[in-house]
Amino acid sequence: MQYDLSILFFLRKGQVDKKGMIPIYLRITVNGERAEISTNRKVELSKWDSADQRAKGRSEAARILNDYLDNLDSKVKREYNALNERGVVITATVLRDNLIGKNLKKYYLIQVFEMNNALIEQEEGQKYTRSTINQYITTLNRIKLFLSEEYTCTNIALADLDILFIRRFEIFLKTKYKIDHNTIMKHLKQLKKVIHFAMELGYLDRDPFLQHKTTFKQSFRGYLTSDELQRIEAHKFRIKRLDQVRDVFVFVCYTGLSYSDLDMLVPESITKGIDGKNWIIYERKKTGVRASIPLLPPAQAIIDKYKDDPECLLENKLLPIKSNQKLNSYLAEIEELCEIEKHITMHLGRHTFATTVTLTNGVPIETVSKMLGHTSLKTTQIYSKVVDTKTSHDMGKVAEKLLQREVS
Repeated sequence: MQYDLSILFFLRKGQVDKKGMIPIYLRITVNGERAEISTNRKVELSKWDSADQRAKGRSEAARILNDYLDNLDSKVKREYNALNERGVVITATVLRDNLIGKNLKKYYLIQVFEMNNALIEQEEGQKYTRSTINQYITTLNRIKLFLSEEYTCTNIALADLDILFIRRFEIFLKTKYKIDHNTIMKHLKQLKKVIHFAMELGYLDRDPFLQHKTTFKQSFRGYLTSDELQRIEAHKFRIKRLDQVRDVFVFVCYTGLSYSDLDMLVPESITKGIDGKNWIIYERKKTGVRASIPLLPPAQAIIDKYKDDPECLLENKLLPIKSNQKLNSYLAEIEELCEIEKHITMHLGRHTFATTVTLTNGVPIETVSKMLGHTSLKTTQIYSKVVDTKTSHDMGKVAEKLLQREVS
């Protein structure tokens, strides 16, 4: 059906207030039928251009008002197009009521968040890891507490979400849990994804995050130096448990694998590469990106050590992998025994591969990025900056020696 749509902004001159301000109204006309609504904005008669239906002049107040009216005009047209695409009968009244949310069914944040979490639970091990799922669960629990303490309610309508809600939630996370900036951004990122999910379902027609940026601060990526890594490799552990954990950690230092990818390795994960030597070629569990890693001699030696290990054969594992929590706990013991003054975790091994094993030895950053399975070179460049810092530090020492020589 063809529709004749007209949008008009006009002044209700009979409602002038004591300050001489006149309310601006919006009139929607569809095929001759009219419907009117207040814009909740006012203007002086002398500052209104009835022909352009906008405020006169170039003042900041005029610009803000005109931007608001432009957005309202666009919103009416978007609503009209959306209804037209769905084949809905369009009237001026329907457009007006949709504009003010009168015809919208109320959907609530907690229900949509729970729906989202239930769906991603079904994709555990395929699209989502257990760690990611737990992050969504944690964010939901913190939103519930936030609503209870800050809004004294158990839920909130999606239509009521705005930039103030997001900002207050951000401050709540900072003050209540004393967590760092990047952790807060992760919670906001989860919330943002759920809101976008609601928009895809048609439960929300605007994005509360439109004016909010979830920006992460670059953090220092710790790593082991060559000397520290060799100290761990050379240490003789009397306890079998620690010996195994050391081997698994060192394997990560020479392959750059994340724990989730390491845990998936089976003997068949080792294949012949283009050079006829052993490679690990796999698809990253986190990103789905294909990664190819030629096995360095220390990594191959560890594989050979466990190829006939009863525990590995029984579980069809390449290496004796324990839970990430246990591995990190045992690494704390190794850290102490090897007198390493750094907090060692499995992920530190991945950082060590990127810096000490590859970049520091001249491997091009593009190659390192592919082996790590990064989706963006920018992620790998963080390690490059660490190497640059080390280079600067080392060259600083050289400069000091040269100055001392000149003095003497």
